[in-house]
Amino acid sequence: MQTHIDHLIVAARTLDQGVQWCEATLGVTPGPGGAHPQYGTHNRLIKIATPRNPMAYLEIIAVDPGAVPTARGPRWFDLDDAALQAAIGKEPQLIHFVVAPPDIRAALAALQAQGLDRGPPLAASRPGADGLLQWQISVRDDGQRLFNGALPTLIQWGAPGDKEPLRRHPRNSLPRSKVSLERIAVTHPEADALKAAYSELGLTGIDITAGAADLAATLHTPKGVVTLHSRGV
Repeated sequence: MQTHIDHLIVAARTLDQGVQWCEATLGVTPGPGGAHPQYGTHNRLIKIATPRNPMAYLEIIAVDPGAVPTARGPRWFDLDDAALQAAIGKEPQLIHFVVAPPDIRAALAALQAQGLDRGPPLAASRPGADGLLQWQISVRDDGQRLFNGALPTLIQWGAPGDKEPLRRHPRNSLPRSKVSLERIAVTHPEADALKAAYSELGLTGIDITAGAADLAATLHTPKGVVTLHSRGV
C-alpha cells in the first residue's frame, strides 16, 4: 500500500476570516470551494501541489452559519469541539490533514488491526467547477480526528467502482497559487503508535518525533517560507 498527501485542513471561525488570514499569511487569495450539506460546512481551496505531492491542496474550512447539517452527530474534523472552537476563534489554524490510499477499505482495516478506529468510509459529494465531486471519506461517529489531528483522515475520490476517480479531483480545476508544500512534520507523545500507523498506510516522507503534540506544514509562498502549526489542538 502506498498513500499520498491529499490535502491540509485549516479551520477558521468564519470563511471570510479564513480568506483574510490566507491573504495576510500566505500572500494569495484562495480559489473557490463549495458547501458540504452533510456537515454544515463550507470551504475555499488553494493548490499547493509539487512533483513530490502532485495532488496536494490546502482547504480552509468553516462552519456554514446558514446550513443545517443533514448527518447525525458532531461535525467532522472536531469542528464542534469546544477547545478547537476556542483556538480558531483567535485566528485560523492548521488542525489536520487528509491522505489518499489506493484502497480506503483496506487501509481502514489495516488501522483497525492496530486498534485504531478511523471511522467507516462515508460517501460524500458537492458541486465542483467541472461537475459533481464525489468521494469516500473516513469519519468517526464522534467526529474526532485522533492523536490531536496527527492521524490523518483517509479519502478516496470518485464514486465506488469509478474507473477514473481522479478526473474531477479538486486540484484539477484550481489555478496555480504560487504556494507549494515543502514538508509535513509531526511531534506527539505517542510517536511510536503514529509511526506504526503511517507504516501500515504506506505513508512516507513525514518526520515523526516524540514531544508535545504538534502538526507542522512548511509551505513556500509569496510571503517566503511559512510553517503552519496545530499546536496540539
